[in-house]
Amino acid sequence: MEAVAGFSDSSYNGDMKPSGKAGGGMAVQKEIDYAIEYGDPQTTGGLSVFAEEFDEAYAYGGDDLGLSYSPDGSEFVLWAPTATEALVMLYEAWDAAGGTGYPMTRGDRGVWRLALPGDLAGKLYTYKVLIGSQWNEAVDPYARAVSINGDRGAVLDLALTNPERWTEDKPPFAHPLDAVIYEVHIRDLTIHPLSGVRHKGTYAGACETGTEGPEGIPTGLDHIAGLGVTHVQLLPVYDYATESVDERSPLERYNWGYDPKNYNVPEGSYSLNPYDPAARIRELKTLIQTYHDHGLRVIMDVVYNHVYDGYRANLAKLVPGYYMRHKADGSLSNGSGCGNDTASERRMMRKLIVDSVLYWAREYRMDGFRFDLMGLLDLETMNEVRTRLHELDPSMVLLGEGWIMPTELASERRANQANASRLPGIGQFNDNLRDALKGSTFAGKAPGFAGGQPGFEQDVRRGIAGAIAYNEQTRGFALEPVQSVAYVEAHDNHTLWDKLALTNGHEDENRRKRRQLLASAVVMTSQGMAFLHAGQEFFRTKDGDHNSYMAPDTVNRMDWSCCAREQEAVHSMRQLIRLRKEHPAFRMRTAEEIRASLVFEQSVDGCIAFTLRNHANGDPCRDLFVVHNANTHPVAVEIPLPGVWSVLFGLGDHGSFDRLTGGRLEVHGLSSVVLGVTSQVGFYPA
Repeated sequence: MEAVAGFSDSSYNGDMKPSGKAGGGMAVQKEIDYAIEYGDPQTTGGLSVFAEEFDEAYAYGGDDLGLSYSPDGSEFVLWAPTATEALVMLYEAWDAAGGTGYPMTRGDRGVWRLALPGDLAGKLYTYKVLIGSQWNEAVDPYARAVSINGDRGAVLDLALTNPERWTEDKPPFAHPLDAVIYEVHIRDLTIHPLSGVRHKGTYAGACETGTEGPEGIPTGLDHIAGLGVTHVQLLPVYDYATESVDERSPLERYNWGYDPKNYNVPEGSYSLNPYDPAARIRELKTLIQTYHDHGLRVIMDVVYNHVYDGYRANLAKLVPGYYMRHKADGSLSNGSGCGNDTASERRMMRKLIVDSVLYWAREYRMDGFRFDLMGLLDLETMNEVRTRLHELDPSMVLLGEGWIMPTELASERRANQANASRLPGIGQFNDNLRDALKGSTFAGKAPGFAGGQPGFEQDVRRGIAGAIAYNEQTRGFALEPVQSVAYVEAHDNHTLWDKLALTNGHEDENRRKRRQLLASAVVMTSQGMAFLHAGQEFFRTKDGDHNSYMAPDTVNRMDWSCCAREQEAVHSMRQLIRLRKEHPAFRMRTAEEIRASLVFEQSVDGCIAFTLRNHANGDPCRDLFVVHNANTHPVAVEIPLPGVWSVLFGLGDHGSFDRLTGGRLEVHGLSSVVLGVTSQVGFYPA
């Protein structure tokens, strides 16, 4: 999420994106108005919904919530302990004015059930619950298919949504630290007029192959696959709020999609036919299968930390008050900056999150999950998610925004960087490295290491070491390197190119391009997981917009004309990715191994040099030598180890250095060089 200034928590160093609604908390009067409209949320059976005793009395552990369909009959199961009556409402169409209500039967722990005979495929449904004297109607929180704009659940056979080719085979992948992640928005990828894609802005378009842009360059999926990345991270593809994008006219508005409406259903605005509940499901599955067939795994960006409207969300209508955190004055907690925070620490909200993630992993065969504003969720929930997913597939990649943020949850319970020692196996975005490389997110004109600002060398070294406790001077938040995600730009905040325009706009474009390549080279040679933002490889700009969550396509789209002009830079990124994949020394598995094998060498200010020694992590090279020179002038560095050195990255591609003679390397300004040695004798390149 994009940066919001003014938080009182001085340790907060992350990103947020307001949804376009009023943020900053709701007044108590709003809670009173809500209670009048939807019923008093405070108690049932004498227990407050906010009390731990409520969970003890009513939390349900079954795996049958939602709709279970068969041609012979369907069963509806709803958790709504504060309701005194509940109905299943069946509708014939998405716009039908009226429906037919069928009473549900209440069982233990506030679970309501109804079994209806016959084949209900094609029907739409909602739940109606009586809270006090108020009837509330809402979509099933466990709905797996919905009508247009997600206003009613849909009854269908999920088996019929599988594409013709739908296999359990996935691209080979051994460990999360081998991941090179490429983050992209479905619409951004193909909407440009020159993308060469037929179905622009859709799931179908995102998996078209053979597409060409200006000068015949590959675009879309072919471009991504050609880079050599291992994972594609999709910005939200669950069903998000109609107020953000109306599925009936999807191109009229743009949104990143961080406005959850239905957690277990694909967003319809990316579908070729959002009126057909099965189409969006089949199209997203087809995308995932196609990416798997092209050697790419898929990570889903999930947003369980808040909902679009904390007062009128489906969850809030069905069990008022329960699913959201509240302040002492009765207003909603708002650490998200989007008007509300979900109460993940409550057992049924935790269950909803865990069940939802497992559903996406099983039904859609997702390969990983990125947790938006993970620092607002609680530790127990995130650890249960990790345990359950790794039981299903140990190669699952988990990462999240572990920002230290204010919310109505005890600080020791939050899933953030301060508590990383209690979040094993979950990557957290390394904002320290990000800001050290490009300058502070909160000060647009402040440069970082790549912009030529002195004093950031030690912060960059922390990032290169994977944010572990490398030594007394070089310490980060991570216990192990898998917890650090190395990156310099993402969908949030300024792209690196736009940031460099602010910090180094006085320089010519060529010099700024070299600065961007330098920053990308640092990311790709750092320990931890590597993360790239779509278009980073060709100097993507958003015209200076640091928070483009609802800006038009002209701002957000991937510009394939720019990509065509910058093929040399694309080639450099491709080389960096190949370098990382071919040399496991950049992907050491443990902090102990990093401390034993990574040595930071002597270098002048503005230059960072390090070696990776003794076949680190089974590397084919005995030693690697890496130099990142952010000075505009050449720098001479001593090669610290004997051997016959080969150039792995730099020479002939960037003109990165002048000479490699004897035991000395002279590196050009704004350049990165990587050398490797296999033998014991001599200093000369092979």
